[in-house]
Amino acid sequence: MSNYQTPPTTSPEGANKKIAAGICGILLGALGIHKFILGYTKQGLIMLLVTLLTFGLAGFVMGIIGLIEGILYLTKSDEEFVRVYVQNKRGWF
Repeated sequence: MSNYQTPPTTSPEGANKKIAAGICGILLGALGIHKFILGYTKQGLIMLLVTLLTFGLAGFVMGIIGLIEGILYLTKSDEEFVRVYVQNKRGWF
C-alpha cells in the first residue's frame, strides 16, 4: 500500500464561474446570461436588450458573440480566465 496522496488543488478565486459562464455563453449567448454570471451587468443588459428590442432579429448576432465568448472562456486555463475576466474585467471577447 502506498501512502502517496495527491496534493490538494486550489483554483484561483473566481475560476468557479468559468464553466457556468462558458456553457451559458454557448447555449444562451443571445440573452447575455454569461455576462451577468461574470458580473458584467452593463454588457449583459446590452446583449439582452438588443435581442429583445429587435424582436430576436439581432439575436443571431448576439448569439454568435455569446458562442465565441463561451468557447474562449472554456479554452482558457483557470489562471488566465481569472486574470483576464475577473481581475482585469475585460467585458468583450
